[in-house]
Parts: sequence; C-alpha cells; structure tokens
Amino acid sequence: MIKDLPLTDKPREKALLNGIESLTDAELIAIILRTGIKDNSAIDLANRIIKEISSLNNPGLISLERLKNIKGVGSTKAVMLLAAIEIGKRSLKKPPLRLKLKTSKEVYEQFKYYFISQKQEIFMIIFLDANNKVITFKELYRGTMNNLSINNSEIFKECLLNSSNNIILIHNHPSDSLFPSKQDVSSTKLIINSARILNINIIDHIIVTSNNYYSFRDNGDI
Repeated sequence: MIKDLPLTDKPREKALLNGIESLTDAELIAIILRTGIKDNSAIDLANRIIKEISSLNNPGLISLERLKNIKGVGSTKAVMLLAAIEIGKRSLKKPPLRLKLKTSKEVYEQFKYYFISQKQEIFMIIFLDANNKVITFKELYRGTMNNLSINNSEIFKECLLNSSNNIILIHNHPSDSLFPSKQDVSSTKLIINSARILNINIIDHIIVTSNNYYSFRDNGDI
C-alpha cells in the first residue's frame, strides 16, 4: 500500500520533493484518486485505469459509465477523473494568440484538442494577420458542411470585424474519415471564389480526425 512505501516513493511527497513532472502517469492518477480499495493501492487502481483507457483511440470515449465499470472506481472517483481530464482539455483548447502558423501540421497540433470528443462536425475559422500570426479564432457553427454556403456572409463579416484578410478554415470529422467529402470540396471552392472578390486569402482548409488531419493546400485542393 502507498502508506508502506518509502517517503520518496509516495506520489504526493515525490511531487513536493522533485516536482509534479517527476511523477508517472499512474502516480498522477493516484493523487487524483486519493485512496485505493482493499488489497489495492491507489497506484494499483491507477494502473488498472490506464490499462483500460489506453485501448481507446479517442479520448472522447472515456465516459463516466466506462470509468465506473472499472473495479474499484465508483461514481465519486470517476467524476474526479473526468474533472481533471476536462481541465486539461479546456486548457488545450486555447492556443496562444499571436502564434505564427507556418505549416498545416502546426495548425493541426495547436487546434486538434478543440475537437477532442466532439460528436458533431464543428466549423471554425482561424483569423491571421499579415504575418500569419493568430489574431483570434471562432467556432461558427455545428452540424454538417451541407449548410456552409449560407454562412459565407457570416464568415466574411467576421473577417472584417477582426481586421483579417488571411484565414484558415478548419473542421472535424467525428466519423474519423480522413478525406474530404464531395460537399466539403464544393463548399470550400464556393468560399474561396467568394473570398477572392473581397480580397480575402483562404490559406488552407484542414480536416481534423481523432489522430490525423487532411490539408486542402498540401494536397493541391487550394
């Protein structure tokens, strides 16, 4: 049990002595859990949780019910874990402003967390200045690309409000389909053609899946 470990091996004491970054994944989870169950320490329980959730490709599948089904994890511990996960997700959903985005991979790495666990398609615009630094970003709608054409005026209105002539379109595929649909392609072309009239540059359109991305520019679609 944790109480029987040497002082330097106890998660809380180890964090105080060496910093929180010195802890293993199991030790971090054990701190959140606080206690284990009979014959199983909090670290044992943490390792059981890690084994269960490591088989999931999409972090969004870590649900209350799935956690509660793990032996030793009741409602209270499950909610505590989900709260910690949600804090992490929310912090990662806020890429730093004024960040310069030079490649599609950089866009993906900075914004992929926004789409974790989302079950609907989310369409977002990243507004950039003349040096391709992020001014701000905004989610415009949820749904499918089928209704995107009727939102062109809103896209360009937001460009004017944010004094941005360079934008990146980004949306997710909850189905994990990596490639753009016919509707994705036609809607993107429509936006590009309308943007040219207003001297707005569509730098890229990126599709995000749970573990990969598709760039219209990299694939010659823009």
